Amino acid sequence: MPRTRLTTIIATLGPATSDEDAIAAMIEAGASIFRLNFSHGEPQEHAARLAAVRRASERCGRPIGVLGDLQGPKIRCARIAGAGAALVAGEEVFLVRGDDVVDSSRRPLRLGSTYAGLVEEVQPGHRVLLDDGAIRLLAVERDRDQDGLRCTVVHGGLLLSRKGINLPDTEIRLPALDERDLDWVEWAIRNDIDFLGLSFVQGAGDIDDLRRRVAASAAALGLHGFRMSIVAKIERPKAVENIEAIAQAADAVMIARGDLGVELDLAQVPVIQKRLIKVCRSWGRPTIVATQMLQGMIESPIPTRAEASDVANAILEGADAVMLSGETAIGRYPAIAVETMRRIAQAVEAWVVEQPLADAAPTRLVESGHRTAALAHGVWYIARDNRAKCLVVWSQAGGGARYLSQNEFTIPIAAFSSDRRALRQMALLRGVYPVLLDPPPSSLGAWTEHVDRWLVEHAWATAGDRVVMIGGSPLGVAGVTNSIALHEVGRRDTGFR
Repeated sequence: MPRTRLTTIIATLGPATSDEDAIAAMIEAGASIFRLNFSHGEPQEHAARLAAVRRASERCGRPIGVLGDLQGPKIRCARIAGAGAALVAGEEVFLVRGDDVVDSSRRPLRLGSTYAGLVEEVQPGHRVLLDDGAIRLLAVERDRDQDGLRCTVVHGGLLLSRKGINLPDTEIRLPALDERDLDWVEWAIRNDIDFLGLSFVQGAGDIDDLRRRVAASAAALGLHGFRMSIVAKIERPKAVENIEAIAQAADAVMIARGDLGVELDLAQVPVIQKRLIKVCRSWGRPTIVATQMLQGMIESPIPTRAEASDVANAILEGADAVMLSGETAIGRYPAIAVETMRRIAQAVEAWVVEQPLADAAPTRLVESGHRTAALAHGVWYIARDNRAKCLVVWSQAGGGARYLSQNEFTIPIAAFSSDRRALRQMALLRGVYPVLLDPPPSSLGAWTEHVDRWLVEHAWATAGDRVVMIGGSPLGVAGVTNSIALHEVGRRDTGFR
């Protein structure tokens, strides 16, 4: 089946989508990557889902990527005895050390947490948000008599056990990875996961640390040279401040609007989303927009008009991928949610094609003299001036496909490789359709002949259509891309010979 839209769709797996048939239905509907949320579920559950993805991928004849999403240092309040603690605006609450069970009848309430450093690091005047911001506290002063931090309830509500705590004004010193995350990192390496999502990133150092840990774990398993793509999740104000460095360090960036909308002014999130996409595109980094994109489809087969516009606007702003969470993990209509997202993407992309073409190169890479980025940018002009039907690249390790994708082509890119892992990682790239093929043994010319057959068989082009081909010799070797050919499908005197 030819790829009929440029935007990548990521679907989260969960209780509603754990079997092969459900996953295959989502692939047919348009999903290219599946997300395993390590915040929930045990290793055996995720292993079963991963196996189902691999079987469905073979069944559908499509390279499908898998993203393992690490939980990160989520801070939660202590367990609360009984049915929870009712907090009323204006009353006092003390944040205390330790994770002891909270006596909900005691006043003032003494609330512990899973993070021992919270009492020291939260300063008077800082906000403390509970249960995704539904309950809001304001830190007032340290109280030696109570051995804690006195807070005032600004907005009350019923607080239940183990609800999350967000600290938008506090620079916490928790590492981005805890012991549970490190166990999942090793699991991801053993199971050949394609992407790792790093939660609650604050700076480029967090990404560098994960890379070192991946390399060390892989080496301990005898996998020297193993590399995993890292997706930096932007969820905190500090990450927004450091987006330039984070974009350079990461392989991709996820704009996780759920926590962003809690830790920052909700009115600012759309502007922040636009800015983050712009910065990431300048560095040639794929961006994923996530959280509540089609939230209403958890229960309904039809999204709201606002939700459809949200997906469309993310694509118009230049997002490479859009992600479904609860819609496919626990929703009643997972395949329909994917299909709906695909149809929105197709409608937006059809409109974009009709607009005047704008040069959208990854400026930071091109200006720095990056050879492959400059070559890919040159291809953009060749394709535009010759009205090429599509691009075809041999991209053994995925680099060539990645650089082409960063130029926001309005035509699809067929990326050939014999490396299955590289093909799965290409599934994230906007406009890229990964194709598995062993390198033709004779010459680049033999590849041209195969490309002609493939384009016609998959209805990407007909005889006489122009396509731009990018490759290098010998095929099947990473890092040798250095040739461009303008080819007319079906003609023997064009293309690589």
